[in-house]
Amino acid sequence: MKNSDIDKEIRLEGVLIRAISPLGNEKVQRLLSPVSNAVLSLLPLKSLNCTKTKIKRADGSSFRVCVMKGKKNTGKTVGILWLHGGGYVLGSPEMAVMSFPKHLIHNCNCVIVAPDYTLSANAPYPAALDDAYQTLLWLTDNREKLGIDCDKFVVGGESAGGGLASALCLYARDNGNDSIAFQIPLYPMLDDRVTKSSKDNNAPIWDTKANKSAWHIYLGNRVMNNYVPVYAAPARETNYKKLPPAISVVGTVEPFYDEVVTYFNNLKNENIETKLMIADGCYHAFDMMAPYAKISKKANEFLLNSYNEFAKKYILKKQVKNVK
Repeated sequence: MKNSDIDKEIRLEGVLIRAISPLGNEKVQRLLSPVSNAVLSLLPLKSLNCTKTKIKRADGSSFRVCVMKGKKNTGKTVGILWLHGGGYVLGSPEMAVMSFPKHLIHNCNCVIVAPDYTLSANAPYPAALDDAYQTLLWLTDNREKLGIDCDKFVVGGESAGGGLASALCLYARDNGNDSIAFQIPLYPMLDDRVTKSSKDNNAPIWDTKANKSAWHIYLGNRVMNNYVPVYAAPARETNYKKLPPAISVVGTVEPFYDEVVTYFNNLKNENIETKLMIADGCYHAFDMMAPYAKISKKANEFLLNSYNEFAKKYILKKQVKNVK
């Protein structure tokens, strides 16, 4: 990839980050895992009306969740489960202040629950998925306490969190849980196998080396073989029936471009409604790295408009019918 392939407004940041990023090394990712979680957990969430609580696991341990409350109006309050990015090995739920949830909180009547799911450096798949599903069950059980008026939820996330959101949709469907109305997997990490865009990709933020390292930490020796479950790599799924409608944005120069386009085409082939914005010349997480750029603002506007349309169609109208 040439620097000239990157959108002009986000090019300088991308070139600088690519020059200094150490994420292509698996040992570095493992070392940075607890550091990133600890540092990012200090991000201030006052602007997102956030409180923090804990969810207990079956073994008696617990994990932190951030509960963020959005703009109130006379309408119904929608519940959203949001899963942070970081290649499954990095990050924390407080990253919501940097990503799309902040726009939902400032513009929509919603409650967002973001869990500090188990990072792969601490425990590989399925630990993160187990925490995500436990959060979905907790959200259902505590819906009224949280001030959520609707019995259907939105599940979303960025990067690995987007992949985890799609995996959660598969897992919920296969376990008879129909509580997810639609999904927002933003530039999701879906496929451990090599695709055209993930092969020999040297784009900023996330490239081939970083991708391979992260998948190996998440899946161990199963990576790229026939024993990878679809709940670990949702792109491996062949049955897309009865999955929730989906909204996303993906850049053309990032490694996940092909797997995201393929995933959305597979949903459309089952007559599942989708909205996908292709961001020309954009690398991974461009909206978080350069939020001031025109393309980032355009992406967030697209996502907000799509969210509002889907919320009215798949949650709020159905809720009115239920009330009647």
